[in-house]
Amino acid sequence: MAVERIWGRNPVLEALRAGTRVRRVLLARGVTPSRPIQQILELAAARGIPVEYVERDELDRFTRHHQGVVAEVREFRYAELSDLLEAAARKGEPPLLLALHSVQDPQNLGSLIRTADAAGCHGVIIPRHRAARVTAAVEKASVGAVEYVPVARVANLSRALEWLKHRGVWAVGLEADGPEPFYAVDFGLPTVVVLGGEGTGLGQVVRAHCDRVVHIPMRGHVNSLNVGVAGAIVLYHACLVRTGLLPRPRVPSRG
Repeated sequence: MAVERIWGRNPVLEALRAGTRVRRVLLARGVTPSRPIQQILELAAARGIPVEYVERDELDRFTRHHQGVVAEVREFRYAELSDLLEAAARKGEPPLLLALHSVQDPQNLGSLIRTADAAGCHGVIIPRHRAARVTAAVEKASVGAVEYVPVARVANLSRALEWLKHRGVWAVGLEADGPEPFYAVDFGLPTVVVLGGEGTGLGQVVRAHCDRVVHIPMRGHVNSLNVGVAGAIVLYHACLVRTGLLPRPRVPSRG
């Protein structure tokens, strides 16, 4: 199996806590013995994972942002779509999923996975083609959240949405020109929130597979938001609805 590298104290620490992918930890000689570094050492020892001290310039070959620690990990293993529904069932909750159409910036993908984890999403769906995949840069941007949020990689996002809809999950697309505001949706129902790529939006085919297309009302001079920010707004609204802090709107039944 291929070996990849992740770096940064929090991503490495979360990978060790998950306990499934780390093969070896590399620490820079003389690294500041902070609490995260101590936790990394303790977890590596508990799991029998070797720790090797190397010169800092050896870690610099991978990235300048390693914070004194790099981990060699097994290649990221993607989930199946059914795994995402099972994750919701285990918690006794209606599914809340995030689907991303052609999000190509690793920072945006990592940020959205981090938000999905914080908002209680049961999984993230990404296309296999013309989109960012889970890499070390994504893992770093997610601050280790990829270890906790199942990510499914599908050949065709539209077919994936149809598969979910046949299992009772509503597909809600987000677009600047959506005909209704996002808060009109009842996020207490099984829902997959569908976001478009940077600068391209959802695309006609994916949009056509959404049950509803909504927008974020704005009062400023710019009529669009970064996909990571837009996703955070909608997912946290969904979280508030699901925790009872916001009321559930009335929603028409699917025709």
